[in-house]
Amino acid sequence: MHGPALSGWLLMVLCAVAGASCLARTRGETGEVRRAGRAEAAMGFGMAAMALPAALVRPPGWAWAVYTVLFGGAALRALWFIRGGGHHLPHHAHHLVGSLAMVYMAVAMAPGAGAGGHAGHGAPPPGGVPLLTGLLLAYYALYVLASAGRLIPVPVAAGVAVDGGDGGGGARPELALACRLTMGIAMFAMLLTL
Repeated sequence: MHGPALSGWLLMVLCAVAGASCLARTRGETGEVRRAGRAEAAMGFGMAAMALPAALVRPPGWAWAVYTVLFGGAALRALWFIRGGGHHLPHHAHHLVGSLAMVYMAVAMAPGAGAGGHAGHGAPPPGGVPLLTGLLLAYYALYVLASAGRLIPVPVAAGVAVDGGDGGGGARPELALACRLTMGIAMFAMLLTL
């Protein structure tokens, strides 16, 4: 990632903790909740690796290709689960957008990105395509605001059943939502550095 080393370290720690939290959430779970937790953990750890400040630890030139393959595979996995539809469709669609955004950032930040041609000859500008970056920033800004709004406690009338309904979070759906919110904020911050 491009940007100050301190913010890179903070972002890396935030993503690693979110990934570890998602992974810990999968213990004792089955089915969709376990799959979602593992996918979120992989995204968190991948984001942490990508956020590692290049000023202190220079990633090898092939690291960006590994990120592209890893997150491309995650995008294909999300597409596989989207085909089934169901009430988890929005969650899988979000994973698809996130995985494709990580592929986009890996390609945009690869050594020599945008240097394959001259300005005006079809080469993307260094750091990515401004319109696509702007659309992803808008998506994640809205996602973060919506997720934060769902974390605000709402008074419940006595005798009314409460449903977590967030796409799988086990016994503590607010932890799953907080993890997703954290990674949404981190993705927004990473996109800002393009």
